Amino acid sequence: MISSMKKIILSVTLVLSFLVAACQQSTNKGKSVNEKVSIEQFEKLLIEKSNAIILDVRTPEEFAAGHVKSAVNLNIHDATFKNELAKLDKSKPVLVYCKSGSRSAAAASQMEAMGFNEVYNFGGGMLAWSNAEKPIVRENATPQKKGINEEAYLKLVAEKPLVLVDFHAVWCGPCKKLAPILESIVAKQEGKLTLIKLDSDENPDLMKAKQIQGIPYLELYKDGKLIWKNMGVADESTIMSQLK
Repeated sequence: MISSMKKIILSVTLVLSFLVAACQQSTNKGKSVNEKVSIEQFEKLLIEKSNAIILDVRTPEEFAAGHVKSAVNLNIHDATFKNELAKLDKSKPVLVYCKSGSRSAAAASQMEAMGFNEVYNFGGGMLAWSNAEKPIVRENATPQKKGINEEAYLKLVAEKPLVLVDFHAVWCGPCKKLAPILESIVAKQEGKLTLIKLDSDENPDLMKAKQIQGIPYLELYKDGKLIWKNMGVADESTIMSQLK
């Protein structure tokens, strides 16, 4: 008798589990949580998801310099970020972006953990958006920075026999990780290598002209000619091998 009851309870439990899973699949059909999307997909989602929250997780200064139309700004590095994030409507689709994808990826992961139903991370960020000459909204009170142009850049890297250029930003975590590696390499070269550091936020025209899609980004020049480039953090041995 007891054995029969156990079998009945087990059968009911399995049926309920199946129904719950089926319900969840039906509810989430066509939705994605923490999905990385391309610029083409992001642009399409802006049209298709008319009720979506467009979330810019960069600093207020970056946001003022240029952002996607109708975007709201929550700085991921701000102490109140998680609390402000929790105030958003979790039932609405969220299209999140930053400059090149790392901060938006972190934000998307947080939203997934917080129970947001539909989150899309624009992997290319404002670098890709700007390079593709997509519409950008700028705050009237904030003049757009231009920085060095490509012609001046090419003259700069040709001034020394061996030049390593580091495109970075003050908010970029991987850039901070790379910085001591570059300093160590320069010290070991004993004056043979010149390091030029260019802030990507201060040089938007150059970033666009060179079609740089992410930072940190390195370029190595020998006698004014580009001999190596790398996007992302490179270890010391990899960079040193290019100097031989």
